This record gives sequence, structure tokens and C-alpha cells, in this order.
Amino acid sequence: MKPVAVAIVCKTPAPGKSKTRLSPPLRPEECAAISSCFIRDLSQTIHELAADGDAAACALYTPFGSEPALRRLLPDGFHLTLQGDGDLGARLLKGTADFIDAGYAGAILVNSDSPTLPKAILRAAVDAVRAGDNVVLSPALDGGYTLIGLSQPHARLFDDMPWSTPEVYELTVKRAAEIGLAVANVPSWYDVDDAASFVMLEDESNGTRPAFADPRLTGAPAPATFRFLRERRNALLRA
Repeated sequence: MKPVAVAIVCKTPAPGKSKTRLSPPLRPEECAAISSCFIRDLSQTIHELAADGDAAACALYTPFGSEPALRRLLPDGFHLTLQGDGDLGARLLKGTADFIDAGYAGAILVNSDSPTLPKAILRAAVDAVRAGDNVVLSPALDGGYTLIGLSQPHARLFDDMPWSTPEVYELTVKRAAEIGLAVANVPSWYDVDDAASFVMLEDESNGTRPAFADPRLTGAPAPATFRFLRERRNALLRA
């Protein structure tokens, strides 16, 4: 049985180039640090999923030359695939095609902004990709999607998309209908990409589950992220 590639889509963290929409409340160096934590935690969840045997732990990364720094954030055994050029849509399409051309049964591309993404959502996405030629989506609270999964590349889903707007998920569903592609939704989660979602993450680290979440879902442990938040709070209290 060919595994499905489950890939964290990431940029190797660097101050001033990582999670810039989180500044403020974070300083640029803190944005890079929390980005590293996000990658550590989400990749660990993917690594645990891959132990089931029907998924492969992967990273669709940029920039070229940052592989040693990125590997320090990932569990052993991650397969690295370099992102292509162009806008996000072009890079997601090429990444999907690259994984399928490499022999995987499909590709699930996961936003790196969701450190507490439950393993159960990834599990549901792998099962849905295996069900046939469809598009698998986990809607995000901001109107985008936390992950997209495909067993075949479909360029129409990515072409001329208004990325980072609240229309992305709904427009992707409309595009799928245009080309006769079924949509398989898995449970939604949230992306930490602005001050409001950062507050949600802080609340979750303090034991308050997201109000929107399916009551059957529990956020992944995210130890690196929660440690960063705890140490930051302590430093602010000492200041």
C-alpha cells in the first residue's frame, strides 16, 4: 500500500521573515522562535500519524539551502521536498504533483500555523484522500483552509486564488464544483496568524478549548509552543 504524503508547508524560520503578521504582539525574533515551535509540534503530530503505516511524514519547504536548520526542527525520517517558484497556488500545485510523481498515493498539504492541530483531523484527511479523486479540506476559522488533500493534481483549485483572504475556502469549493470534483470536508481548526488567533492559542495553552471545536476533538499537546508561551508570560511578569 502506497502511503499518502502528509506534508507541513513551511518556511525555515528567520527573524523578520517568519510569522510577520504576529508582530505585534511579538517581536521579530519571537516570531521566528514561535514559528520554530509550530514546526516542531505539528511535525511531531505528523510523525505520530506516519507510524500508522499508511502516511509518510514530509515537509514542503523553502528556501533552498536551509535544510540543515529545518532538519533540526523535524523528527528523524522526514522527507524534504523543495517548494517551487510562483505564488502560493503555484507552489501548492507543484508540491502536490511532486509528491504524487514521487510515488505517493496522494498529498495532504498542511499549513504550518496550526501547532495544536489534532491528529484525528489528519487521520480523517488521509482516509478521505484514499477514498478517491476528490479534494479534502479542513476549513479554517479565517475563511481559508488548514489543509488540502488530493490524490490527483487539479490546477483549477489553485489558479488565481485571492490567498490570505476570507474567500479562499468557499472559492475552492466553487472551483471544485466547476470541474466536477467532490469535496470531502474534515473537521475545522484554526491557524495562528494574527493577534486574535494568538489570543486563542494562549487560551488553549491555559486549558480553554477552542469554542468552535468539535467536542470529540482535543488539540495536540504542542509542548514546544506552550513552553514558549509560558516562558514569554513569565518574562513579561518579571519586566
